[in-house]
Amino acid sequence: MTSTLAPLWAWLRLDLRRRIRALVLLGLLVAVGSGTVMSAAAGARRADSAMDRLLAATLPAHAMVQPNRPGFDWDAVRRLPGVAAVGTFLLSDLTLEGLPGAALSYPSLDPTFMTTMERPAVVAGRLPDNTRADEAVATEMFLEANGVKLGDTVVAGFGEGRAAAGLRQPLRVVGVIRTPALLTYPELVTTTAFAQRYRTALMESSGGIANAIVRLTGGPAALPQFRTAFAELTGRDDIEIQDLAEVAENRARANTFEAGILAGMALAALVCALALIGQAVARYASDSVDDLAVLRVLGLTPRQAVLTAAAGPGIAATGGLAVGVAAALAVSPLFPIGGARTVEPDPGVSADLAVFAAVAVAVLLLVAAVAAIAVRPSLVAGVGRPYPDRRSTPRSALVKLVERAGLPVPIGLGVRFALEPGNRGLAAVPTRPALAGAVVGVLGVVAALTFRAGAVDAVAEPARFGQTFQLMSMTGWDGEELAPVPADAIARDPGVLAAVDTRVGVASAGATSVTLYTYEPVSRPFPVVALAGRMPTAPDEIALAPGSARKAGASVGSVLPLKARAAGKLTVTGIVFVPEGPHNRYAEGGWITGDGYRRLFPDDFFKFHMVLLTLREGTDRAAVSARLGLELHPAMVPAQVAQIDNILVLPLALGVFLALLALGVNAHTLATGVHRRRHDIAVMRALGLTPRQCRQAILTQGLTFAAIGLLFGVPLGLALGRTLWRVVSDITPLWYAPPIALGIALVTVPSVLVLGALLAVRPTRRVTRYSVGDCLRTT
Repeated sequence: MTSTLAPLWAWLRLDLRRRIRALVLLGLLVAVGSGTVMSAAAGARRADSAMDRLLAATLPAHAMVQPNRPGFDWDAVRRLPGVAAVGTFLLSDLTLEGLPGAALSYPSLDPTFMTTMERPAVVAGRLPDNTRADEAVATEMFLEANGVKLGDTVVAGFGEGRAAAGLRQPLRVVGVIRTPALLTYPELVTTTAFAQRYRTALMESSGGIANAIVRLTGGPAALPQFRTAFAELTGRDDIEIQDLAEVAENRARANTFEAGILAGMALAALVCALALIGQAVARYASDSVDDLAVLRVLGLTPRQAVLTAAAGPGIAATGGLAVGVAAALAVSPLFPIGGARTVEPDPGVSADLAVFAAVAVAVLLLVAAVAAIAVRPSLVAGVGRPYPDRRSTPRSALVKLVERAGLPVPIGLGVRFALEPGNRGLAAVPTRPALAGAVVGVLGVVAALTFRAGAVDAVAEPARFGQTFQLMSMTGWDGEELAPVPADAIARDPGVLAAVDTRVGVASAGATSVTLYTYEPVSRPFPVVALAGRMPTAPDEIALAPGSARKAGASVGSVLPLKARAAGKLTVTGIVFVPEGPHNRYAEGGWITGDGYRRLFPDDFFKFHMVLLTLREGTDRAAVSARLGLELHPAMVPAQVAQIDNILVLPLALGVFLALLALGVNAHTLATGVHRRRHDIAVMRALGLTPRQCRQAILTQGLTFAAIGLLFGVPLGLALGRTLWRVVSDITPLWYAPPIALGIALVTVPSVLVLGALLAVRPTRRVTRYSVGDCLRTT
């Protein structure tokens, strides 16, 4: 073993002295490349698994049951088979002093609430002392929405008009929590001691109404059996049971999409890094061919030659990988990004050893393989470098076309440099990676911008989610009218463009709860976004939201049995979006006619009674509210809007990243091409090619790369961007509107051509500085 390694140590000592700078640069290249790949890949895996890890850490509830009935017997629910835990909470109108719009909506008297299930993951601070009434924890949404920080104190109460209730309690925020049930709510969570101290005031505020979250022993799969058992217990099919597992699944899908973009960045970085590292190692090892050929004659074995050639690059790569791992660890607290960041149960430094090991193995194997291939001539040749292989490579058809067209010499020469590698051997230039890089770069940028255009449009247009109205007014709740609907005044008001009077109730379709909205126009009706079919027009028809249709296994033309206060069979006429409501999402529920609703609810019971309005442009909302005598509020915004808004930066980052990679590959190809072709250029200079024509040829080469990238990248990028946006539209779901591409193309074409010309600036200067005589003598 010592005799085998002795030549290696001797070579290393000499090589490190004379070529330390090249090895340091190689190590830096490995550090930057591996650090980027490790960070992006680890961040993608972390984002994709965030929801699963949060669910594993918090014992999540599987259902939220909302009977909205005073004195409901929750102990009977606890005794149902398959129920693992029930945590009740009150509905209150507690407000927080100095924080308009903030509320403490769901205090709990139940000591098991958020202990036997939905145990919070603490991301900052600590959990409150449950024996203290002056401590609370909050979600990040609450802190951000109200400008509150960890350690701040807020004051809960009923306001000036309710001072007699005796509730005015300072609450110090001691922790920031994440839990699946509160991911989409800006909530402040108090202790049991708080609820017990103000029990009388809270019960008065809630009207004695307590709803609950439920955890099932059989998990989400046991929810249909629980619905059936609950309906048998209560004798009611119109109590809403929200599937919390589905809410978590929707959030997980959004996280997976974000992770996919990061994974794409990691893959692109890996390909580029391996290509650049491989070329650097090949150049380094090729410079050792002459010396190794001499040592072969003196007795160096092939195995020792390969080890010797790979030793220096291997040490440099190992050092670079160590730096790359350190960099990935340093930036790991920045991940995950986007919406997945709000789900991450364990923020901070994270070491993904599987990713680190995979990247390290890939880099080291590449270094060894490239070094072995590069020194192959020294293993088969005698003393001295073998002559380069000068066999001609296949000609490009486009180059032949340019030559036949009789274009100026610099143009023909530049196109040839861009499309043909030249003679084989050490002077050959790999043009295909540059061409592929140009196409991938343009394709990635155009696809990312096209996708982002669709996302920006969706965030700005609520109609993409079916929210075609602007305002809502609550006129009734739980079967009791709070205010009469001024139908005649609404119809006559000049500021009202469209209005619909709607009652909201819950029916069951088998094991699925369906929130029903009546469609009864008061004035001109607002349009409803239909994905398929049409709106109902008869009492025995219904249009379902896509989520409810999927759960019920229904489609257009299906007959759907529904049970509420009465039973009926309705024909599905369309797949549509419904209003985003207090207890339903825009993709869950259905539209029904007023007569159809009264068949299912003969007693005219409703969970909510609302008026949905759209005002004419420029109309003052406050003036309309005063004229109608209604309190008008903005329409609820679907949570998916925020999720899409969170990812707007990701396609842009991916596009910029791919563009930088493409620029790096093409810049490297132009620079190495000039260096490797210096002998060919010197010959042409000796035959009369002027320095200006040399510069024009290199400029043409850069513009050819750009033109090829545009020719293939723009149409493919537009198609890919639209395809990806359609996929996201179907998954979200939302109404697909093809992103407008004209502006993207108008910006991309001149930008790419300018960048192609700029990349050629330095090589054009370098090409004229070579001495013709020196190049002809030394090459």
